[in-house]
Amino acid sequence: MAKNKRIYSKISKILFMILGAVLASVGLEIFLIPNNIIDGGIVGISIMASHITKLPLGLFTFILNIPFFIIGYKQIGKTFTLSTLFSVVCLSLGVSYLHAVPGLTNDVLLATVFGGIILGIGVGLIIRNGGSLDGTEIIAIILDKKVSFSIGEIVMFFNLFILSSAGFVFGWDRAMYSLIAYFIAFKVIDITVEGLDEAKAVMIVSEKHKDITEALIDRLGRGVTLLDGKGGYKGDSTNVIYIIVSRLEIAKLKDIVQDFDKDALVTIGNVELAGKRYLKKAIH
Repeated sequence: MAKNKRIYSKISKILFMILGAVLASVGLEIFLIPNNIIDGGIVGISIMASHITKLPLGLFTFILNIPFFIIGYKQIGKTFTLSTLFSVVCLSLGVSYLHAVPGLTNDVLLATVFGGIILGIGVGLIIRNGGSLDGTEIIAIILDKKVSFSIGEIVMFFNLFILSSAGFVFGWDRAMYSLIAYFIAFKVIDITVEGLDEAKAVMIVSEKHKDITEALIDRLGRGVTLLDGKGGYKGDSTNVIYIIVSRLEIAKLKDIVQDFDKDALVTIGNVELAGKRYLKKAIH
């Protein structure tokens, strides 16, 4: 039974990575590339190289990623590198197949928005299932161990440089549209990877913790944990409210707290749960 589940999980991940590569290919070849808008990372470099040399985009997306595959295999591990290799191969085939298909719109703004959304969903599905489409992420993971910058900051630095370079190839207006498309794709990737129901851990410090606790249980339908706390300055004992909600419930939670105590301290952070039942079952 456990073996069948592992097989099903692997097949499911492969299918979602293929779907992600197809969507990314559509976002690129049907929306962005026909309007001279690029993505970040190796894909962005490949788009510019393909435009300059007139050689196939799929060829560049694969060849330019090869050095990163080798580095990633040695430095990070086999599973992630092979998943990334598979995803890049699927993308290379996808953009090659769709290259002959005409773009869906000549409206640059529409192409930017919809291209960014579709590309973001595609890349998000690949990342969610253990792969990647960009060799710069492999370098960022390696550099993260050696420098003080985070992986996201390193990738952002690379991409700002690459997207700015688009101004010399396609014009500065297209470079600005490329930045917009990248930002949209970046946000959609986050939503796709984490989901709209991403868990948020909230801690609330308030003198009216009893009223707030009752309101949270009644109006949000969530279980609430009360932690024993003590003020560091006055030494007063109090209860700290701890609750886990989805990101869609954050605004409502803030309103509830504000109804009882406008001066309450509310801290919100991301949390990764081992199970997904927190949306259906209250945590006590």
